[in-house]
Amino acid sequence: MVAVAILAAGRGTRMKSKLPKVLHSLGGQSLVERVLDSLQTISPQRRMIIVGYQAQEVKTVLQEKPTSHLFPELEFIEQTKQLGTGHAIQQVIPHLEGFMGDLLVLNGDVPLLRPQTIKQLLEAHQEHQNAATILTAQLPNPQGYGRVFCNEQNIIKEIVEDRDCTAAQKQNRRINAGVYCFNWSKLMEVLPHLQANNDQQEYYLTDAVNQLEQVMAVDVADYQEMLGINDREQLAAAYEILQERVKSKWMKAGVTMVDPQSITIDDTVKLHADVIIEPQTHLRGNTEIKSGCKIGPGSLIENSLISENVTVLYSVVVNSIVNADSQIGPYTHLRTEVEVGAGCRLGNFVELKKTKLGNRTNVAHLSYLGDATVGEKVNIGAGTITANYDGVNKHPTKIGNRTKTGVNSVLVAPLNIGSDAYIAAGSTVTEDVPDDCLVIGRSRQVIKPGWRLKKKLDDAEV
Repeated sequence: MVAVAILAAGRGTRMKSKLPKVLHSLGGQSLVERVLDSLQTISPQRRMIIVGYQAQEVKTVLQEKPTSHLFPELEFIEQTKQLGTGHAIQQVIPHLEGFMGDLLVLNGDVPLLRPQTIKQLLEAHQEHQNAATILTAQLPNPQGYGRVFCNEQNIIKEIVEDRDCTAAQKQNRRINAGVYCFNWSKLMEVLPHLQANNDQQEYYLTDAVNQLEQVMAVDVADYQEMLGINDREQLAAAYEILQERVKSKWMKAGVTMVDPQSITIDDTVKLHADVIIEPQTHLRGNTEIKSGCKIGPGSLIENSLISENVTVLYSVVVNSIVNADSQIGPYTHLRTEVEVGAGCRLGNFVELKKTKLGNRTNVAHLSYLGDATVGEKVNIGAGTITANYDGVNKHPTKIGNRTKTGVNSVLVAPLNIGSDAYIAAGSTVTEDVPDDCLVIGRSRQVIKPGWRLKKKLDDAEV
């Protein structure tokens, strides 16, 4: 049996933020969510989050986010005073009474750990029946990290916090980033008896490690996995690392990125082979882009499904579906809950919100459709808008197949327009329209021959 304790009680003063450090976002997920994601290969029986600073906010985010179902049965344990890592783990003692398994300890601000690394650590711990096993790495610049001293078999002799290292000890580049696996029964022999005999007057978990027999180090191959987040610069550096991973993965899978450095892709995005991502394109959230698509330049797509052979040029697509062979942009905004049918064309300065378009429907330019259902092979003329808001409520518009609206048409909802109808240019339509008809809803043009503006006396010609 495996239990996990995630240290998430600190404020993170170097972030210069009222937001708890573990809730800062990295690639669309908070730091602590990423740590929880790293557990997916080991399926622990207990997941405990040790909270302190703004504890309720941390609880609320993890319990109420749409992804909360991914983290079942989280247990929150409060550390009212932050007196070190050892003190934090002491808080779980009442919650693990009678527990006979292994305890995995992670930091909520170390978000780059790969799931396979966690699995490797746990397997090594159980295979060698260690009292404790620690994930370590050889850092080019280990300043700020505790140093780990081992023998030839990677059995740990001592761990010394950076601030307590001598000048000679600081030359050791093997670091401890605070990722531990303990045999809980053996840890309990020393954990309640920790002393705060250091400059910070804190209880270090490393002091417990130093008192245990058979503690092993497991080096991670990619030291970047161990990097913690303490300030905004480190957060930005972690994002660069995450982006390198994500883009490398998809390029190896057959995705073309014309200028990878200018592109950002969340690791929740799914791409298919033969997708082309142009410069200055950003893909967010639960987005999927299927084969043959060309996305960008200059596009943002978030939480959307883009089907085969779609182009999205200089456009924004959010919470929407675009079906195969459609053309989006330039300068189109699919704002939310939009479904574009197959073979559609949406062009310059078109905005859609809560709208469904049938197959082979065109909205070429300068139009707004909101709360609308539009049939197949419809042509929406330039400047057509649905007036869907009466100042209190939103109202729907329905347009049948093969209908055409003239330029500068205003469709005042609620409204039903039939199939094969024609809306004359400049019309304001306020009543339902049957099939097979022409609608003219504009004022009659008046011409007054010989009329001209009378000039004022002081403007008259001399």
